[in-house]
Amino acid sequence: MHFPFRKSALIATALTAFYSGKGFTQSGSATLSSPDQQLVIQFNTTRGKDSTSAEGKLVYSVIFHGKQLLDPSALGLELVDQPILGSNVQIASNTPGKGSDDYTLIAGKSGKVHDEYNKLELHLVENSAPKRSLIIEARAYNDGVALRYVLPEQSAIKDLRLKQEDTEFRISTDATTWALELPNYRSSYESEYVKLPISAFSNQGGVSSSFLIGMPLLMHSPGTAWMALTEADLEGNSGMYVTNPSGNWAGHWFVSKLSPRFDDPNLALSTTLPYHSAWRVLLVADEPSRLMESNLVTDLNSPNRVQDTSWIHAGKASWNWWAGDIGPDGKSAFTTKNMEYYVDFAAKSGFPYMLLDAGWADGRNITKLRGNVDVPELVRYAAAKNVKVWIWLYSGSVMEQMKEAFPLFEKWGVAGVKIDFINRDDQEGIKFYYDVAREAADHHLMVDFHGASKPWGIERTYPNVLSYEAVLGAENNKVGRRDSPVDRSVFPFTRMLAGPLDYTPGGFNNATESGFIPRDQSPMVMGTRAQQLALYVVFQTPFQMVSDSPQAYDNQPAFQFIHDVPAQWDSMHVLNGEPGEFVTIARSHGKEWYLGSTTNWTPRELHVPLEFLGTGQYVAEIYEDGPDAAIHPQHVTITRKVVTRQQQLTLRLAAGGGCAIRFFPSHGK
Repeated sequence: MHFPFRKSALIATALTAFYSGKGFTQSGSATLSSPDQQLVIQFNTTRGKDSTSAEGKLVYSVIFHGKQLLDPSALGLELVDQPILGSNVQIASNTPGKGSDDYTLIAGKSGKVHDEYNKLELHLVENSAPKRSLIIEARAYNDGVALRYVLPEQSAIKDLRLKQEDTEFRISTDATTWALELPNYRSSYESEYVKLPISAFSNQGGVSSSFLIGMPLLMHSPGTAWMALTEADLEGNSGMYVTNPSGNWAGHWFVSKLSPRFDDPNLALSTTLPYHSAWRVLLVADEPSRLMESNLVTDLNSPNRVQDTSWIHAGKASWNWWAGDIGPDGKSAFTTKNMEYYVDFAAKSGFPYMLLDAGWADGRNITKLRGNVDVPELVRYAAAKNVKVWIWLYSGSVMEQMKEAFPLFEKWGVAGVKIDFINRDDQEGIKFYYDVAREAADHHLMVDFHGASKPWGIERTYPNVLSYEAVLGAENNKVGRRDSPVDRSVFPFTRMLAGPLDYTPGGFNNATESGFIPRDQSPMVMGTRAQQLALYVVFQTPFQMVSDSPQAYDNQPAFQFIHDVPAQWDSMHVLNGEPGEFVTIARSHGKEWYLGSTTNWTPRELHVPLEFLGTGQYVAEIYEDGPDAAIHPQHVTITRKVVTRQQQLTLRLAAGGGCAIRFFPSHGK
């Protein structure tokens, strides 16, 4: 989206660099602008005003539409037994440039990606001995900015022992945030996003905050921008969190915190040079919906390393665990016979996959069967019905037996592995993700990470990585009340910004807020059935669960939408939305379009233009909340009408409700 040019001095400076095709260094500064010239990132080295002021500290700031978005924020690396690198430097030179990211996502929210950017490589050297050198790489896209640290080989640093990365994010205003508060660095990223001003995360007692915030972090500075902070390309690194260190009731800024190593909690990284950090990514837009459409996270990752990808396919899966292993007799049993029932359901429904969950292995030994479910036999049975089987694995077992187990699973004919309870993103933990992706690709295994950190774009590098959990998903309905329409209205604007989201939708035992009871078998879900249908469009993942038991879908007309909706998309358009309130997303697959709209507990009437459709007439197959869905949330009204892109539809969403629509060309008209 283009906006009128505003003649601020900062924008004018950026344009000078942009139109000349060069960055510049003047009085210790360098500037980079986005291709549309609306985003500017400026680097400076500070000059001390008195004996207590730091001189030569490297800082950066960000401007959007001529308005300050980030005030000067420090950049620095804390090395063991060395001064902070970045606290006493000068800009020796810089190298500007431009480029574009052009690639295909084999299984993602978009098919083909084309994103242009301008870039700057900033070379810095310390003002005094030992004259260490540092490079900052920066990119400016139309939808965000990114930077990372690069340490070239140098005599002053033999081996890199990084205590901490001191990247500041000094937001110019006390922005509203939707923040994922986490208890420690060993979590599964499964919690609510809380809506609070940045200053609320300060301890306000003159000491640094103890609140640990996971990525992505959504922020809104009214009148200026919507922003989301996250990271990309973590290879060789550990995960980043942020805290508010101000200790001040008026403090509204964050600083990075890297996940510490298991063997030394005072150390974030131990590695050799040359080294580059993960990309620090700030998505920026006028509206929160535009953030969702960005491919910036995958842009910043390494290209595809899997030469033959013909075996990698998105798709839906039947699943035994969520409903409680319910068999055709209505009884729970984790047996080969009962699992064949889920295979039969997948075959009948046209699903390519069945997911066999935990309990088949002999304890932690994933190369031996426990004896209750014969995995090779189940795979053979499924293959005869054109269904492939995924299997659940405990992460600790994978760490110990990957080299032995993955070739065995390939021999069995397993299609993919769901690896659970990782609960770490330290240096070795991140290495585990890459080791799994590479080894799995070598043995034609797709991967779904559960109990995991948030995505960071590895699915571009290893497209056999189809999905991640890292979300407060539908499994919580088995034990408590933590999954609700409110959270489902937040996740598209927060967690989903980082990448695929395996939330596990499809619950058909729908309940009102007051009528909900948590239970392990045949779980209820709060909100309407139409909302559960809509989630198949709203929540993007190439490996999508059909979570309920087969009999829950028997003779249910609304199941037709789950049957039809794909798991792979060519493009997406966010039509409206507000975090925690409602969202409407349209996605295309071939010549068809699918729309999903959800709301929190507030009923809504939304008017949706159909401009995203192609030319000609389409049949809109509409699954919407029944007139009494607020009381009977299982009721869905199904209608058809012929529409064109010149029209708009009115969506009426009940409390906790939704609407799901399939659009397909009306042939012969």
